[in-house]
Amino acid sequence: MSSKTLFACATTLWLAGCEFLPEQGRADVTLGEEVTATMDCLGGLPTFEVNACLLPEWIALGLASQRGDSDWRSAKLSEVEQTLIDREEVRHLARAITLAWGSERQWSQAADLFETHLGAAPEQLQPLLRYWRNDLEGRRAMSGQLARSQSALAAQREENQQLAEKLEALTAIEQNINLRQQSP
Repeated sequence: MSSKTLFACATTLWLAGCEFLPEQGRADVTLGEEVTATMDCLGGLPTFEVNACLLPEWIALGLASQRGDSDWRSAKLSEVEQTLIDREEVRHLARAITLAWGSERQWSQAADLFETHLGAAPEQLQPLLRYWRNDLEGRRAMSGQLARSQSALAAQREENQQLAEKLEALTAIEQNINLRQQSP
């Protein structure tokens, strides 16, 4: 084997990088098993039961809430309240996710529910719930910034209007003075 061929092989392996390394921590779960487990999920109100459906069920609720309208949200909130669940934290977090995509008035309630009950969720679920809480806080911050900007814009427009009126009055005074100086 020539040195050029050996160098080409070594370069190819180096460029391939992690492609040939075994996956860490997932060697025992195949894609088929993962898809089958996800398809077996019931899709109702999510729970804290640590199984293959934990994340898919919570993600499904989050996506449905994001896509749903106010009627869907109202129906889901009623369903959450009427569902018999052992743990109240599950109901509160499901409510938080539903409210997080509601009106701006509902955002603060959702943020409070996330803050209060996030620690009760299973460890595997907490990063997702934190992400949603942080996203909600980001939207709340942007909404507050927008409100402040609109308020500042309205104040600037009012000030511009007042200055325009003063300029108009000064222009009228100047024209009046010029007319007096021109008359004999």
